[in-house]
Amino acid sequence: MSEEFERWRYPRFFSDNINTDNNTILTNEEDAKHITSVLRMKKGDKAIICDKNCIDYLCELETGDKSYAEFKIIKSRKNAAEPDVEITLYQAVPKNDKMDFIAQKATELGAVRIVPFISKRCVSKPDCKSAEKKVQRLQRICYEASKQCGRGIIPEVMPFTDFKSAVNNISEDTTALIFYECGGEKIKNIDLSKKKIAIFVGSEGGFEKDEVDFALSKGFTSAYLGERILRCETAPIAALAVLMNVTENL
Repeated sequence: MSEEFERWRYPRFFSDNINTDNNTILTNEEDAKHITSVLRMKKGDKAIICDKNCIDYLCELETGDKSYAEFKIIKSRKNAAEPDVEITLYQAVPKNDKMDFIAQKATELGAVRIVPFISKRCVSKPDCKSAEKKVQRLQRICYEASKQCGRGIIPEVMPFTDFKSAVNNISEDTTALIFYECGGEKIKNIDLSKKKIAIFVGSEGGFEKDEVDFALSKGFTSAYLGERILRCETAPIAALAVLMNVTENL
């Protein structure tokens, strides 16, 4: 790897405004403010800018102010941080700000999508307006986490849904796991040959047995993470880490 393209050496941003015909990239206003006012980057300073579709561009700052920044593309390459499995985290909504932590760490560990859902044991059941604001906040957290950890995409946070709708949404080309504190298969013993994996994790108190039975009737596999009962904010992180390790993506 050439020295000037080390992933961790330069500031990192995402952009929707990449013109490969004239080798220029424009940032949004928020990133421009960060570049000029916080980082105080000058003409010729380098950054890595990703197109949100797994292509990284090594760039030099040409010009900018607090409303925009324009970079010149030096070279490009495929992002090296994305796993070769597509894991969607279905997370029963926990209390307080635990979902913020879960979204951040799930992004760092390589989840491509986060789907918050309401199950029977959820204590937090926000109304539509609150849920919409929460999704916006979680999407922002995923965006910042993606920049920090070098992702090639920004995980999508889906609108809140209910448990049965979430289960029924799983396609046949996906390995679906529901993590149940009362037992199941160890991850290392589960067939993970499919490149799409969906994991369901409960809120405080886990799942009701009839919810697990419903998921199993739809072709899910019950999985568990050992004899210790993990908190609802710990379980999804542990599950993602183990899955990434078993699929050789960690």
